[in-house]
Amino acid sequence: MVGQPRKGLLLICDGMGDRPIRELDNKTPLEYAKTPTLDRLACEGECGQMDPIAPGIRAGSDTAHLAILGYDPYKVYQGRGPFEALGIGMEVRGGDVALRCNFSTVDEAWRVLDRRAGRITEGTRDLADAVNGVEIDGVQCFFKESVAHRGALVLRGENLSPRITDVDPRAEGLPVAESLPIDPNDSAAARTARVVNAFVCLAYERLKDHPVNRERVARGLPPANIILPRGAGVAPHLEPFPQRHKVRACAVVETGLIRGIARFVGMDTLDAPGTTGGTDSDLIRMAETVAHALTEYDFVLCNVKAPDLAGHDGNPSLKVAVIERIEAMVAHLLQQNTEPFYLIVTADHSTPCSVRDHSGDPVPVLLHGSDLRGDDVLHFHERACQQGGLGRLRGSDLIPILTQLMGVQDKFGA
Repeated sequence: MVGQPRKGLLLICDGMGDRPIRELDNKTPLEYAKTPTLDRLACEGECGQMDPIAPGIRAGSDTAHLAILGYDPYKVYQGRGPFEALGIGMEVRGGDVALRCNFSTVDEAWRVLDRRAGRITEGTRDLADAVNGVEIDGVQCFFKESVAHRGALVLRGENLSPRITDVDPRAEGLPVAESLPIDPNDSAAARTARVVNAFVCLAYERLKDHPVNRERVARGLPPANIILPRGAGVAPHLEPFPQRHKVRACAVVETGLIRGIARFVGMDTLDAPGTTGGTDSDLIRMAETVAHALTEYDFVLCNVKAPDLAGHDGNPSLKVAVIERIEAMVAHLLQQNTEPFYLIVTADHSTPCSVRDHSGDPVPVLLHGSDLRGDDVLHFHERACQQGGLGRLRGSDLIPILTQLMGVQDKFGA
């Protein structure tokens, strides 16, 4: 290619997309929030809307990130568990089955009272140590805590399969589900399901009276008295992102899932000091980490988790607040002494406060750089971006758009 490659930053505001909310004057949180920097970038750049996978598809953060990074999730996705496990530093070998997990709260009848155990942040390492390394029916069970209530379980042994159902019922008020083989005639899946169910029973017995939980109960907090696995999978084989696009690439991350996906696709990962994976992360320090990364790498992926959490909690005012903190993060980043870079700001999916879960609504996209054609969009939010020059994209379109601007993309044809 003629000329030197330039830098590119993909900022994914997790779950930022939303729907109009009555208490926000029938505006979305992004539309209601005060975002002068993002609005200025929208005026100077090009905007559009994006379906992370395809129109109407309710994307998970894992499948959405895979699609946005250029990997077909319908071909490569084999469950979320391996990403979570690798992302928190666990070893995942060929043949291992990995599951993502929540520390949760159940009553004596095993009815789920709180899927996130009050978003527990303290004592999880001690709880994890209580169950890590057990052996069930000849299968080694490795468990490690992640950020807050999250964790991962890796099963290692003969004749295992990820083709099992989840234990986590995914809603409060429901009983803990029994893991079952998806195909009743699949002996490997049946064995794996039995091991998972036995692990859940063992975890409950070891955690219900654990000192960490006795202290939480004494403080009026929900005990993390059970572990609920879901998203069983095995590690896929993926072409490394840096090799595919001829860039030095890294991810600035605060959750195990995104860290795991980045590692799976061959990116280096940087942890930003002060980030927690929650709504209280220090996004200014994250901006400084991103600014540093842009001096060392050609491509940087950054994910901010907080909007998704506010959407899951059905909390519009909190979602507005975290969006305004992202606005401050972007403003601080632009003030750092970094060389010019192309910037994409978008979301991996919508998490409307009215739904309290991921939806299939498209998300806004902002592309900024010094030599773009521009359009007539004056603000960065869902409704304004519908009129943008980028039109309606799919997630798989983003990296080709960015890499051709960066000057690292090979020409297709003569």
